[in-house]
Amino acid sequence: MSSDFAVDLRGVSKTYRGGVRALRGVDMRIHKGEIFGLLGPNGAGKSTLVKVMMTVISPTTAQGTILNAPVGDKKSLRKVGYLPEHHRFPDYLTGRQLLDYFASLCGVPKAERRVRCEELLELVGMKDWGDTKVKGYSKGMRQRIGIAQALMNDPQLVVLDEPTDGVDPVGRRDIREMLSVLKSKGKTVLLNSHLLSELEMVCDRVSIMVQGLVSREGTLDELTKDQRAITIEIEDTPDAATHLAHSVADGRFNDAEKVSINGNTMKLPVTDARLAMPVIDTLRARGVTVTALRPFRPTLEDLFIQAVTDPTSGKALKPGAAIADKGGAQ
Repeated sequence: MSSDFAVDLRGVSKTYRGGVRALRGVDMRIHKGEIFGLLGPNGAGKSTLVKVMMTVISPTTAQGTILNAPVGDKKSLRKVGYLPEHHRFPDYLTGRQLLDYFASLCGVPKAERRVRCEELLELVGMKDWGDTKVKGYSKGMRQRIGIAQALMNDPQLVVLDEPTDGVDPVGRRDIREMLSVLKSKGKTVLLNSHLLSELEMVCDRVSIMVQGLVSREGTLDELTKDQRAITIEIEDTPDAATHLAHSVADGRFNDAEKVSINGNTMKLPVTDARLAMPVIDTLRARGVTVTALRPFRPTLEDLFIQAVTDPTSGKALKPGAAIADKGGAQ
């Protein structure tokens, strides 16, 4: 397997007793030094995939590598930092004691633990709360100290499951900045979150899982290359849609059948604004005021909705975990 990938998974499947297929042959690659977003609806298999990577559960089938070691290799976990979604920390420990405890579990030397503890408390904005017991922490503070514990062993791969859950906007901004710092240090980050706007701001690439399979994977530019467009907005008048429709025909736009009109907004299936000029010229000749000309690219939320929607029925696809394999349990 190529050493260019921190994670290189091939054909990962998991069938639970009773024939419930949580993973149905997942292929996923994460480049070293990138922030990678994992997203999908509930029941898509994201948590199962992460648990397979962390060796919490055994896969039915799996090939590939994690940090150049075969999937399931326990020794490679020393180079991985992990924050689960539903973590439970001992309430009677202070923040510093908690970090020291998890660092000792990872085999970090005691002298090094002390230095790392202070650095990470500073990084996550918890330096003034290091001597406060965890039971006195808010949800956002627990998330911050959780991220710190995931970094105590100076990992090469950091897996964060819903790290911004319960965190206020300022905290989410701080976490984004932390992730940028990790990336600048050459760390690889696997980020699982339902906050799609957060993922869109920070991730280099994303993978969308649906029904136990990877539906789409790549950069936002790669995933939206066939859906980019130019939008034209005009003054909102009772005749706005008519003006827009006539301007397309009079401007002799090549892909007129692919043009969409919604109220006072037109979407042209082009990325070069110069190709929209004939339409704009026609609008101006008709005395119509053009108020905006903007490039359009689907958001990560748009891609997510497309991936989880059945194109035939228009309804959300059923969770992959509900798919039963009549061949029996494995």
